Amino acid sequence: MGALDGKVALVTGGASGIGAATVRLFANEGARVLAVDVQDALGEALAKELGNVVAYQRADVSQEEDVAAAVDRAVRDFGRLDVCFNNAGIGGTVGPIAMLPADDFDRTVAVLLRGVFLGIKHAARVMEAQRSGSILSTASVAGLQAGFGPHIYSVCKAAVIHLTRSTAMELGEVGVRVNCICPGGIATPLLARHLEGVPNAVEVVKGFLADAQPIKRAGLPEDIASAALFLASDASSFVNGHALVVDGGLTGGRAWGQMVPGMREYRPMSG
Repeated sequence: MGALDGKVALVTGGASGIGAATVRLFANEGARVLAVDVQDALGEALAKELGNVVAYQRADVSQEEDVAAAVDRAVRDFGRLDVCFNNAGIGGTVGPIAMLPADDFDRTVAVLLRGVFLGIKHAARVMEAQRSGSILSTASVAGLQAGFGPHIYSVCKAAVIHLTRSTAMELGEVGVRVNCICPGGIATPLLARHLEGVPNAVEVVKGFLADAQPIKRAGLPEDIASAALFLASDASSFVNGHALVVDGGLTGGRAWGQMVPGMREYRPMSG
């Protein structure tokens, strides 16, 4: 018996990285899933791989008509909507604040914040009528602390966390839970985008991330998919308005063994 037996899920950014790992896990746990993305070849291949429990739809999450159509299709094809995972993302505009083009700012906000708002809005109109459902979104540790991402990306992720908390207070009253996940360093194609042309770029990123946190390995898309499964399932039925940090301890502070030279070898006297 799967954790999502009988449930219907929609996953944006579902064709690669965290999204694809989540689509696979949700399907394996009994859900019927609509994967939404703009990467048509990858999305269609994923749907073909997983069979008739997964469908693919092209949608730009910054466009309200696309998001509304995706939600409507999930309900039309599968009969209901129990889980909406607003995961689609981009790195967005990068650079010193004085150099950032306003148009790039607008595009970054459109995907990273407007896209989440639209996902919550259109999932809510279905789930409120059902009086049940789980809405989750991908935020980031960059939304919790400065220095983990570009300026506008970080601001958008902080806004996603607060939008999660605010809408959870409204929708929780009708049985719809709203939560988000704050990944740390996860080895995905998005994080490897600056290594264009480098063979096995994601594997290279894994090496960069291995020592970034107390748990000495890179985070994997499957780590976030597992967190999403928890928040999507009835196992988290009393979790609402929560930002679940999945970062291997990255945001915990300075590693214990680095605080004082020799600390790791220190043993208190007995007696």
